[in-house]
Amino acid sequence: MTRTVLIPSSLTRETENMRMATLKLGYIARAAAIFNIDRLCIFPDLPGEGDLGMEFISTVLGYAVTPPHLRKEIWGQRPELAYAGVLPPLRILPQAGSGSEDSESLRQGIVTQVGPDNRVWVICGLQNPISLTIPTNMDIVEGQRVSVRISSEKPVRARLLTDSIPGILVENTDLESALECNDAGIRIAASRYGTLLENKNLDGLITRVKREGMTVAFGAPGRGLPTILGLDPIEILEPDIPGPKFDCWLNTIPNQGSETVRTEEAMIASLALFSL
Repeated sequence: MTRTVLIPSSLTRETENMRMATLKLGYIARAAAIFNIDRLCIFPDLPGEGDLGMEFISTVLGYAVTPPHLRKEIWGQRPELAYAGVLPPLRILPQAGSGSEDSESLRQGIVTQVGPDNRVWVICGLQNPISLTIPTNMDIVEGQRVSVRISSEKPVRARLLTDSIPGILVENTDLESALECNDAGIRIAASRYGTLLENKNLDGLITRVKREGMTVAFGAPGRGLPTILGLDPIEILEPDIPGPKFDCWLNTIPNQGSETVRTEEAMIASLALFSL
């Protein structure tokens, strides 16, 4: 089942500078990696955006979830990535090589050239691009990301896979479209004004998440989801509130000891509960 997290384009509105904004997004990417999130979607909150809005957020997150050996080839030099060095490593398991020449590893690669004789050249973290045979009934174009199984590095023995390796997809989308996807699963709005998540309703929620998947939306500093959607916090638990349709509004941090909870902190607290 698909697990999606929605964050607003105003996420970095209160950060002091680009370096701190990049680090904040690194924590978002780390939380997504730890809890096996399939999609990170950025939805527009134009009234709340600061200088570092949707383009900056999607670029930094896209770079963060890209395997290190493909980053230079895919992203090159961009001003939004000036402080990419502060991003923490994700080490998403299916992307990480085994570190042994005698055991197989799975890696993402990128096609640099489609050649004759049904072969392609692929960059996949080895010293040089490698030539691989295209599997039957698989169409490949230059620049495409592919999955590679490496059985030996010296000598190189590898093959292309028709199935993609799990990873995190970063997308820009509007909130309504994300919630209306066929694979949205249970649609959850995280808010301090939502229904308190307690033991009595946690079991049923986790069962639904495992069966249906989930889409969880978070707010931004100083702009929670009710504010972003133009709703009175008192209204959000009413059955017929206007705007995007959530299955539930949940307060996943009961009795919070801080006046505010940052988005990256709320993600970790919430996703940990949904992963029980």
